[in-house]
Amino acid sequence: MNKLIIALAAIATLACAPKAPLNTWTSEEKALIEAQDSIMRVLLVTDSKDSTVLRTPCDTLTHEMLLSEDYAILARKMLATVKSPQQGGVGIAGPQVGISRRIVAVMRYDKPGKPFELYPNARITAFRGKKESGPEGCLSIPGRRGNVLRYRDIDITYSTPQGDTTESVQGYSAIIFQHECDHLDGVLYTDYLD
Repeated sequence: MNKLIIALAAIATLACAPKAPLNTWTSEEKALIEAQDSIMRVLLVTDSKDSTVLRTPCDTLTHEMLLSEDYAILARKMLATVKSPQQGGVGIAGPQVGISRRIVAVMRYDKPGKPFELYPNARITAFRGKKESGPEGCLSIPGRRGNVLRYRDIDITYSTPQGDTTESVQGYSAIIFQHECDHLDGVLYTDYLD
């Protein structure tokens, strides 16, 4: 009986231990990435399974994953999804399409032509100035908006095939980055509302 109790305690300890970052795409991620649709389904907080994914902190992408064909397909599909007429968003994060990885697509209002760009392993590494209040919405929370305090001057660090790089971002693009990077940590803009 004591051996059974010890074994059950060991299993419970392992089940509750923090998981190690995944170094390869999971079978579920591969299925989502390799699906024939060019537009991915956006997860919604109104669905309990979706909400669990949206609230889970993301794993990083390895260098090998960044160089994979699956990453190239995911990049194309995330961009197609956020730019689709059904969504019309200014940013999207991996967990919003069911991929629990640190990847965001952001419309760069601070660059000529306002291009959408992808940022793997995105992290905000500096905040400058004071927070300002502004309206936000979210593709995963349709029909709702609220005012959120955000910095308008930040540094963003992300991965490239050559290594990590950091750049300064100001204005509305900085706000989008903060919103999308929050998704990577399981945080929604509604968490900031009174």
